[in-house]
Amino acid sequence: MTVALTIAGSDPSGGAGLQADLKTFHQHQVYGTSVVTLLTVQNTQRVSRVEVLEPDLVVEQLRAVLEDLPVRAAKTGALGSARVVRAVAEQAATFAFPVVVDPVMISKHGAPLMDADAQAALTELLARATLITPNAPEAEALTGRTIRTVTDARRAASELAEPGCSVLLKGGHLEGDAVDVLLHEGTFHELHAERIATRHTHGTGCTYASAITARLARGDDLVGAVHGAKAWLHRAIATAPEFGGGNGPVNHLTPL
Repeated sequence: MTVALTIAGSDPSGGAGLQADLKTFHQHQVYGTSVVTLLTVQNTQRVSRVEVLEPDLVVEQLRAVLEDLPVRAAKTGALGSARVVRAVAEQAATFAFPVVVDPVMISKHGAPLMDADAQAALTELLARATLITPNAPEAEALTGRTIRTVTDARRAASELAEPGCSVLLKGGHLEGDAVDVLLHEGTFHELHAERIATRHTHGTGCTYASAITARLARGDDLVGAVHGAKAWLHRAIATAPEFGGGNGPVNHLTPL
């Protein structure tokens, strides 16, 4: 068994955030560890409160994990404030394992999970990433581009790519089928999937990024990890348990 780490916010309804990450790690037979960055009051229908932790508490949690457990890959999710983003970026500069950055800015319900100052600071963390996984609205915020088509996604991915950092621009918000665009080592890969008509997509971004992280921890190459995670997530959406009265969670118990 190998070890993976999530640095993310808490979702008490269990569909997103570090709860979704830990379920995904477990389903991939990876031992999950977690660092809490913020607390939310939410369910499938609403987010009514967000409280961001102090950066020193986030860093203390992180150091406690890393000094004792052999982490093989990590991901970041909602970080909340510029101070937390910068603190995590500073620590990430010392990591000897791949880091997947999911630049979570807005919840599925439309609630902000990152303020404007934090978005500006995010470039410091992106520079430390192995892979970044924005959806189209997040990529629009980071690039200033309008992203509606696969061609738009390719252009945005090229702008976001840093030396040594790959970009997975998720296609759930694009026109037509859900086509994800992966830019890795200068080569584009398109991941196609039939769009599923469902409202039960709460936490898909968190789950996708954590599935990739788990596969990287297990030793998959990056392209293989993304393809495997995409296929697994598609099945998880198709078999969602339909919990809650709003955007329900996906099926984290989907077999590999």
